[in-house]
Amino acid sequence: MTRYRDLQESLLDRPRRWLVTGVAGFIGSHLLEQLLRLEQEVVGLDNFATGYQHNLDDVARRVGARTFQNFRLITGDIRDLATCQEAMQGVELVLHEAALGSVPRSMVEPLASHQTNVDGFVNVLLAAHEAGIERVVYASSSSVYGDEASSPKVEARRGRLLSPYAATKMIDELYADTLGRTHGIDAVGLRYFNVFGPRQDPHGAYAAVIPRWTELLISGQACSVFGDGSASRDFCFVDNVVQANLLAALAPSSALEERVFNVACGHSTTLTELFTIIRRQVAAELDETALSALRREPPRAGDIQHSLASIARAQRALGYEPAVDVQTGLERTVRWFLERAARPESSGLAPISTQPAREAS
Repeated sequence: MTRYRDLQESLLDRPRRWLVTGVAGFIGSHLLEQLLRLEQEVVGLDNFATGYQHNLDDVARRVGARTFQNFRLITGDIRDLATCQEAMQGVELVLHEAALGSVPRSMVEPLASHQTNVDGFVNVLLAAHEAGIERVVYASSSSVYGDEASSPKVEARRGRLLSPYAATKMIDELYADTLGRTHGIDAVGLRYFNVFGPRQDPHGAYAAVIPRWTELLISGQACSVFGDGSASRDFCFVDNVVQANLLAALAPSSALEERVFNVACGHSTTLTELFTIIRRQVAAELDETALSALRREPPRAGDIQHSLASIARAQRALGYEPAVDVQTGLERTVRWFLERAARPESSGLAPISTQPAREAS
């Protein structure tokens, strides 16, 4: 039996109270769904800047109304310390996903990225310390490796950062380490490598490649790649990320000599290969998609050419073993997008309008 299976059984035996920040987002909503399936009590915090009510509605449909009653939503912003303090009340463990993501977005809006990803993160840590939280698990990013040329990426080696977004995540790791030593805050960082799966947003200028290409192919539109398609990524299905979060949250302190871990599958896929797989899977339902081609665009500033993770540290310390490979994950993701496209009520989805945290609380 795997360590993750043991953990799930222990949670069913001894439920906890969790806070998930960014709960209406892509990863946050998957953490919420799994925690509710494990009969946990969950408080969620989101300002709906990049989160969606329909993600929470989808979780409610999947777990059932009775189970969903174990979830309480606070509409608010991590940039407000009082909101973070309110959300921590009675909580034992924190999974911190709230962030302003995207390398390209940070190139255009570096101040906004800093305010959410750094100022907001420090608020979360300080509020957690004040509330006596057992542990904070936070989302870092593979972007912190910058131009480090070796492959696979190991946690101890980093290069020069290539974007403001990468800088915010590196600063988060420094704050977590420093406040751990000065204030005794128990925090574990997870460096995500190109997470994908159902509920990932396909819209907007900063949409990730997998949901964007999937929706474009389903709707019969052209797909573009930045560069020649030879860039490669370690794509990681969202279920693996959920596993890593729960393992990190409940790992014994004795196993955590290191406090930052890569979360990936340990295999690389080029963007051209990725497009071929997605096109084939969509074409199995929509024949005309088989003829779709990939249009090339100039490379984007801040993008890394190749990214492959070593997951040895997470395997050794956390017992992390990615259960869903890229092929299987893409099958599940494409199926979800096809099902969503077939539902009339799924069209026209857009981010929910936001209010300042104190007005919303």
